Amino acid sequence: MIKYLGSKRLLLGAICDALGDASSVVDLFSGTSRVGHALKGRGVFVRANDHNAYAATLAGCYVAADADRVGDRAGRLIAELDALPGEPGWFTETFCERSRFFRPENGARIDAVRARIASLDLDPELESVVLTSLMEAADRVDSTTGVQMAYLKSWAPRANAPLRMRTPDILPGPGEAYRLEAEQAASDLDAEAVYIDPPYNQHSYLGNYHVWESLVTWDKPEVYGVACKRVDVRERKSPFNRRRESASALERVVEAVRAPRIVVSFSDEGWVSRAEVETMLAKKGEVTVTEIPYRRYVGARIGIYDPAGVKVGKVGHVTNTEYLFVVDGR
Repeated sequence: MIKYLGSKRLLLGAICDALGDASSVVDLFSGTSRVGHALKGRGVFVRANDHNAYAATLAGCYVAADADRVGDRAGRLIAELDALPGEPGWFTETFCERSRFFRPENGARIDAVRARIASLDLDPELESVVLTSLMEAADRVDSTTGVQMAYLKSWAPRANAPLRMRTPDILPGPGEAYRLEAEQAASDLDAEAVYIDPPYNQHSYLGNYHVWESLVTWDKPEVYGVACKRVDVRERKSPFNRRRESASALERVVEAVRAPRIVVSFSDEGWVSRAEVETMLAKKGEVTVTEIPYRRYVGARIGIYDPAGVKVGKVGHVTNTEYLFVVDGR
């Protein structure tokens, strides 16, 4: 799966265990769908939701796609796409020439594969799998610290490798993927349990992963700045990324949840305090909290750099505390 700020890879066991014996779970902020994928692997029926297109695509692959139904077709198509020669276009110009996220030869391959996918009349399940394969192939040869706010001043060693696509680890069985705002998904989607892992500070996932958003939507938007961000990064602001609005946004989502069991993952670096989250959740039932020490994302551990790759800040702390809140309303 792609490198991701806030990835819960090391917390998967604790999160899945906290969701208990629920046979169905709604993941309201699915991100890379690591949690949804792990739950599906345990036999849970998952409804994954995220308002960003790239995340909804990942959910379509790792939660909604049924390996028994699309696995063979996906494998054959991905092999065909991986054999395409490069043909530079909008992606190469934007992310290899105007900026330096990828080597031009890999950018040309990305352009060729994405254009071919766009020309095919693929069903949503299969399209999500091949787009995820392309996204992950590009992620393996990028030149960043894991977020797309900027690229490295010197090429990362992995950027010199040739782009290679491979079939994602799709699982057999059903699941569903949605692209809704979290409050609407909390109200509309039924399940025995709900998992909530919201943004917790000013870092916008759209801004941090704008390249993937443009790759998936293939709308070739106007861009701005050194990092060539999509112009709608300025417009699509989430209340979870605003200090004054984040607590009320989270409270509205919690209030909309109808499931008896709620699990919330939150960081001590967030704008909403542990006490505030406990107060919100206590309206739904008895709350227990587990504190888990956690390494901060790699960018925070190596220091702060400007868009030109010059170090402009010092490392503060390299670990934080993840809170796992569990509500049992039964």
